[in-house]
Amino acid sequence: MKELARWRRPRWLSYLDRTNFIVTALTGSVILGTRSAGVTYFAAGAVMCTFSVKLLKVAIRQPRPINQTSRQKTSYGMPSTHSATISYYATYIPLASLFLPLHESFPMGVWFRILPPLVFLPCAAVVVLSRIWLGHHTLPQVAAGVSFGLAFALIWFKLWCTGLDSYGPMVEELVNGWIGT
Repeated sequence: MKELARWRRPRWLSYLDRTNFIVTALTGSVILGTRSAGVTYFAAGAVMCTFSVKLLKVAIRQPRPINQTSRQKTSYGMPSTHSATISYYATYIPLASLFLPLHESFPMGVWFRILPPLVFLPCAAVVVLSRIWLGHHTLPQVAAGVSFGLAFALIWFKLWCTGLDSYGPMVEELVNGWIGT
């Protein structure tokens, strides 16, 4: 029965079950392609958000929903790590697009400020909803994850804007000198 239910799952939903790998690979590619301290800081925030949610899960210890349509996960469900992390992205990317100067490695122009949020926000919403569709989380678990990711992104962004950004050029110069541009 479980195999039959899995077989009927739409292919696009199966891809959404692997978003952590896709988003991580894309983020790593942008870090390597830009060598931007700001992008690296953003990615470090995503990692910190993920680990802090995992610690919170262990403290809360709320089980995941029991379902017949997907492989039962062994970790706890509250809050949803995927929802928190993708919400971090969905909050930080528009903030960076609106308020931060563009790194020299990015294309200049208004479209590069508008396009990333326009593309990423709907994708993030689908990822969040997929956690329920796939049976990995309940609505309250996903809502808690979204709230956590949003709050974490606001705090992480504020830290960057209130002083940490001043270290960015020094770090980039050090890395570029070490790698050799």
